[in-house]
Amino acid sequence: MAEENSRTKKTIPPYMKAISGSLGGIVEASCLQPIDVIKTRLQLDRTGSYKGIVHCGSAIVNNEGVRALWKGLTPFATHLTLKYALRMGSNAVLQSAFKDEETGKISPAGRVMSGFGAGVLEALVIVTPFEDFLHKFGRLASVVKIRLQQQRGLSPELLRYKGPVHCARMIVREEGILGLWAGAAPTVMRNGTNQAAMFTAKNAFDTMLWKKHEGDGKVLQPWQSMISGFLAGTAGPICTGPFDVVKTRLMAQNKSGGKLKYRGMFHAIATIHAEEGLRALWKGLIPRLMRIPPGQAIMWAVADQITGFYERTYLTNAPL
Repeated sequence: MAEENSRTKKTIPPYMKAISGSLGGIVEASCLQPIDVIKTRLQLDRTGSYKGIVHCGSAIVNNEGVRALWKGLTPFATHLTLKYALRMGSNAVLQSAFKDEETGKISPAGRVMSGFGAGVLEALVIVTPFEDFLHKFGRLASVVKIRLQQQRGLSPELLRYKGPVHCARMIVREEGILGLWAGAAPTVMRNGTNQAAMFTAKNAFDTMLWKKHEGDGKVLQPWQSMISGFLAGTAGPICTGPFDVVKTRLMAQNKSGGKLKYRGMFHAIATIHAEEGLRALWKGLIPRLMRIPPGQAIMWAVADQITGFYERTYLTNAPL
């Protein structure tokens, strides 16, 4: 009996969750980068140059070539790899802290708080020096990715930023080191809310649809993980659309033309609402819904296979 109880309390270690998330992030970035480029262009379009997703994508291909749809892939893939490793690992650590010591179970409130905490850590800062370095690199990649994606034109001499390293150097030179943290406040709100909803929903869908519980040795089929991940990834974009638009605007602006247009998160929300209307705060929602749920489906399909293999190999005696 004691042996059985000790086995049921065993969980997948945070480092395995981190590894599974990082590998899932690489696959996701490679598959869905074009949608992220289109989303960024639509969010930065203040003059109505693009008439929709299809028009935006075709305009980019016609004016800049097919490769332009993968602009910023290197910093984006690096960013996703670090972000998912941090997200999955920190969520596992926080869930362990919220688990009941007797039953080994976590309450719904504890699951939500773990997800929110993981999102905040992912978006802003981690205490230890090594994780703080990873965080800074991740924020750098996000800002650089958006600066690269907003550029238009085929001629190299017309491009303000020649590549990820050159872009980062220009941001630091012109805006200071704090320029790499542009949009931090809305990023914290967006990511915290997103991850609280996503982890809670993923667990709920796994339980309701497939009767899957962590540590039970059951490995979901990739298509099952994709369904759960897709459904879990739908709620966040609708709830956090304004934060995402503001984050993109704050990261994209620079001081080269004089004063900054937006002084912070709340000023940006008020300015966008006054100048462009309420709907502008949800610009890019459709491509986000095209990008995030499929991205979560891909990431979880990879991550669940890795964690599932670990469960069956090390946590149970179930045959492979």
